[in-house]
Amino acid sequence: MTANRTIVGLVFGGASGEHDVSIRSARTVLTGLTDGENRNRYTVITVYIDREGRWWGEAVARSVLANDLSTDPRPTPLPPAGFRGLPDEASHVEIWYPVLHGPNGEDGTVQGLFRLMGQPFVGADVLGSAMAMDKLAMKAAFAAAGLAQVPYIGLTASELRESATEDAVIQRIERELGYPCFVKPANLGSSVGISKARDREQLKDGLAQAAQLDRRIVVEQGVSARELECAVLGTEAPRASVVGEVRFEADWYDYETKYSAGTSSTLIPAPLPDPISQSVQSQALQACAAVGVDGMARVDFFFDPQSNQLWINEINTLPGFTDQSMYPMLWKASGLTLQQLVHELVQTAGE
Repeated sequence: MTANRTIVGLVFGGASGEHDVSIRSARTVLTGLTDGENRNRYTVITVYIDREGRWWGEAVARSVLANDLSTDPRPTPLPPAGFRGLPDEASHVEIWYPVLHGPNGEDGTVQGLFRLMGQPFVGADVLGSAMAMDKLAMKAAFAAAGLAQVPYIGLTASELRESATEDAVIQRIERELGYPCFVKPANLGSSVGISKARDREQLKDGLAQAAQLDRRIVVEQGVSARELECAVLGTEAPRASVVGEVRFEADWYDYETKYSAGTSSTLIPAPLPDPISQSVQSQALQACAAVGVDGMARVDFFFDPQSNQLWINEINTLPGFTDQSMYPMLWKASGLTLQQLVHELVQTAGE
């Protein structure tokens, strides 16, 4: 290790449905941390979390990042599943950089581990991570801050276990929200487990699917709107990027559309009236403050140009960093290269 370089622990993978996206994101972040001036600033130790939650050091992690998965790089016999301690190399890490999407990485669990270890890390703290991961808690914070949202109903899986209760829930959704509506597990990201219901049969199927994935469920009214995104960076004085727009041919922006090449397009900056762009930027900062998120976030909105109505959708505290991801693209359009962006993010860990 070079004495004047900061040792960054890049941790990726994870026991969530977004495992593969995390690997793709980590490749981009690693490139940013080891290119240009950053190669003299940082030494990167990579740590891979497999799908069963085991933590692996450099040998396995580098093999995964190199896409060398023709054979399993993990030595056998495998230890018990779950976190059993840090790899030996991790004892040198000075700042942690989690690139973990979804549960067990974006929800405050890993952040709590870093807090227990007394080490700084990139991204939102425990509270902000947990609040932003749980859509019901996040929506409650948005409401308290006076931010407009599409109408929604919060449910628990236990409400769907008996037919009489399920019927009452469905009737309430039909009465208050109507069709189409979207059914979402409260604690999964990247559109995992989300379904669009156009009638009662699809609503029942969507609720059953969501209840298998999470105990807390959100049902949102479907709106005809443009999808806007804004990136936030910083802690003491956070700032918002230019506003981008996602366009797609699919019926809605599902997981496959989000991460498959050629199925969606982005417009950066989004073609919007200046007051709308400014409102998105302002509300993105308000939303992060309301939920307790700092360091890094992507804030998503719906915009109906016919009524000029803007609704906040959600905050993503560890947004994707793939070559199709909006967060780095928004900051590139705002004047930050990938190398500058990851450098600033590492610097926020010490603030």
